[in-house]
Amino acid sequence: MTGVTILDGGMGRELQRSGAPFRQPEWSALALIEAPEMVGQVHQAYLAAGAQVITANSYALVPFHIGAERFAREGQALAERAGRVARSAADGHPARVAGSLPPLFGSYRPDLFDPDQAAALLAPLVAGLAPHIDLWLAETLSATAEVQAVAAALAGDTRPRWFSFTLRDDGGGDPDQVPLRSGESVEDAVGAVVAARGEAILFNCSQPEVMAGAVRRARRASDQAGANLTIGTYANAFPPQKDETKANEELSPLRSDLDPPGYLGWAQCWVDAGATIIGGCCGIGPEHIAVLAAELGARA
Repeated sequence: MTGVTILDGGMGRELQRSGAPFRQPEWSALALIEAPEMVGQVHQAYLAAGAQVITANSYALVPFHIGAERFAREGQALAERAGRVARSAADGHPARVAGSLPPLFGSYRPDLFDPDQAAALLAPLVAGLAPHIDLWLAETLSATAEVQAVAAALAGDTRPRWFSFTLRDDGGGDPDQVPLRSGESVEDAVGAVVAARGEAILFNCSQPEVMAGAVRRARRASDQAGANLTIGTYANAFPPQKDETKANEELSPLRSDLDPPGYLGWAQCWVDAGATIIGGCCGIGPEHIAVLAAELGARA
């Protein structure tokens, strides 16, 4: 095994847990607007836990969360602030900063994706984040059409591109045949990432039970395509979510079995399946990342 790259965990719940400004509909964007120093503190907590990649807090910088008028007026400036806060936290650490490019029209809802509007929403996020980040992370993607939109927005940018997909929590009836939330296959996702010149394909914001099968299938599809994609996972700690649910629409309960040792057990399964990037999504905090860094780093 050549090594495991450790990502950070979720941002929104850590902000809420730390007492940062936090409410709907702004979600994690509210702290960025009103108390950006608290966003930096969460980044620092993940770095202290051993994260090798931290993700700029730009996930909620979309009209769904901050409103169309504020997005048009402040979207690029807020994205720049998110990138700057993350870069400042990472300075002095051997860590990289990922620029989060989120679902533009609501998480878990491929039916709401509008390719005709995507470019106008991605442009200010890319422009704001670009001066501060080391790689791009398009995350919680539900459909391959979202990959194509991100690739167009990043035309000419040579930094690494990571694409992360959310999977159906019921596994489509079989955890080894898990589809994207659009119903497209993991093999479809691999093909889209290869076409978009991605370096890594990841799976996030889904149940840990469905991740290993997706990793194995992605590994096979990547090998068959001669692409040598890096594969990663960062699950959430929610109970299964319904197809019509939007991520971050409400504060979902967390599973009691996904404490740091419980989450580590799943992470070890993902590494055994072929994942070499491991982190956490919603409900996975610095205490989880510390265990991952200690145990998976030792294995590497």
